[in-house]
Amino acid sequence: MDMSKMLKDLQKMQNKMLRAQSELKTQSYEAEAGGGMVKVAINGQGILTMIKINPDAVDKDDVEALEDLIMAAFNSAMKKKEEAAQSSLNEITGGMKIPGLM
Repeated sequence: MDMSKMLKDLQKMQNKMLRAQSELKTQSYEAEAGGGMVKVAINGQGILTMIKINPDAVDKDDVEALEDLIMAAFNSAMKKKEEAAQSSLNEITGGMKIPGLM
Protein backbone atom coordinates (compact mmCIF):
# COMPACT_ATOMS: atom_id res chain seq x y z
CA MET A 1 0.00 0.00 0.00
CA ASP A 2 1.38 3.37 -1.04
CA MET A 3 1.31 5.52 2.10
CA SER A 4 1.98 8.73 0.15
CA LYS A 5 -1.03 8.12 -2.12
CA MET A 6 -3.22 7.28 0.85
CA LEU A 7 -2.25 10.53 2.61
CA LYS A 8 -2.98 12.53 -0.56
CA ASP A 9 -6.37 10.84 -0.87
CA LEU A 10 -7.15 11.64 2.77
CA GLN A 11 -6.14 15.27 2.21
CA LYS A 12 -8.48 15.47 -0.79
CA MET A 13 -11.29 13.97 1.27
CA GLN A 14 -10.65 16.46 4.07
CA ASN A 15 -10.78 19.37 1.61
CA LYS A 16 -14.06 18.06 0.18
CA MET A 17 -15.44 17.74 3.73
CA LEU A 18 -14.52 21.33 4.56
CA ARG A 19 -16.16 22.58 1.35
CA ALA A 20 -19.29 20.53 2.01
CA GLN A 21 -19.55 21.79 5.60
CA SER A 22 -19.23 25.37 4.40
CA GLU A 23 -21.90 24.85 1.75
CA LEU A 24 -24.27 23.19 4.20
CA LYS A 25 -24.00 26.16 6.57
CA THR A 26 -25.34 28.46 3.86
CA GLN A 27 -28.35 26.29 3.03
CA SER A 28 -31.88 26.94 4.22
CA TYR A 29 -34.22 24.13 5.25
CA GLU A 30 -37.97 24.76 5.31
CA ALA A 31 -40.74 22.66 6.76
CA GLU A 32 -44.37 23.02 7.68
CA ALA A 33 -46.92 21.43 9.97
CA GLY A 34 -50.67 21.34 10.20
CA GLY A 35 -51.16 21.44 6.45
CA GLY A 36 -49.16 24.65 6.16
CA MET A 37 -50.61 26.34 9.24
CA VAL A 38 -47.07 26.76 10.59
CA LYS A 39 -43.98 27.15 8.40
CA VAL A 40 -40.41 27.48 9.59
CA ALA A 41 -36.97 27.79 8.05
CA ILE A 42 -33.62 27.09 9.65
CA ASN A 43 -30.12 27.64 8.38
CA GLY A 44 -27.38 25.04 8.18
CA GLN A 45 -26.39 25.72 11.75
CA GLY A 46 -29.87 24.88 13.01
CA ILE A 47 -30.79 28.48 13.79
CA LEU A 48 -34.42 29.41 13.22
CA THR A 49 -34.48 32.08 10.50
CA MET A 50 -38.19 32.28 9.64
CA ILE A 51 -41.51 31.40 11.18
CA LYS A 52 -44.91 31.97 9.60
CA ILE A 53 -48.13 31.24 11.45
CA ASN A 54 -51.46 31.24 9.69
CA PRO A 55 -53.86 33.35 11.78
CA ASP A 56 -56.34 30.46 11.69
CA ALA A 57 -53.84 28.42 13.75
CA VAL A 58 -54.11 30.86 16.63
CA ASP A 59 -56.73 29.88 19.19
CA LYS A 60 -56.36 31.51 22.59
CA ASP A 61 -58.19 28.54 24.13
CA ASP A 62 -55.78 26.01 22.60
CA VAL A 63 -52.28 27.44 22.71
CA GLU A 64 -50.89 23.94 23.17
CA ALA A 65 -51.98 22.95 19.64
CA LEU A 66 -50.04 25.88 18.17
CA GLU A 67 -47.00 25.00 20.26
CA ASP A 68 -47.19 21.42 18.95
CA LEU A 69 -47.36 22.66 15.34
CA ILE A 70 -44.32 24.89 15.84
CA MET A 71 -42.32 22.04 17.39
CA ALA A 72 -43.35 19.64 14.61
CA ALA A 73 -42.34 22.09 11.88
CA PHE A 74 -39.02 22.90 13.55
CA ASN A 75 -38.18 19.22 14.13
CA SER A 76 -39.02 18.44 10.51
CA ALA A 77 -36.69 21.20 9.29
CA MET A 78 -33.91 19.88 11.55
CA LYS A 79 -34.40 16.39 10.13
CA LYS A 80 -34.08 17.78 6.58
CA LYS A 81 -30.85 19.53 7.58
CA GLU A 82 -29.42 16.36 9.12
CA GLU A 83 -30.41 14.27 6.10
CA ALA A 84 -28.71 16.77 3.76
CA ALA A 85 -25.55 16.64 5.87
CA GLN A 86 -25.58 12.83 5.90
CA SER A 87 -26.15 12.69 2.14
CA SER A 88 -23.26 15.07 1.55
CA LEU A 89 -21.01 13.01 3.82
CA ASN A 90 -21.97 9.79 2.05
CA GLU A 91 -21.06 11.32 -1.31
CA ILE A 92 -17.61 12.23 -0.03
CA THR A 93 -16.84 9.02 1.84
CA GLY A 94 -18.59 6.64 -0.51
CA GLY A 95 -20.72 5.49 2.41
CA MET A 96 -17.75 4.43 4.53
CA LYS A 97 -18.34 4.76 8.25
CA ILE A 98 -15.51 6.90 9.57
CA PRO A 99 -15.35 7.32 13.37
CA GLY A 100 -15.88 10.90 14.48
CA LEU A 101 -17.82 11.93 11.37
CA MET A 102 -21.50 12.23 12.18
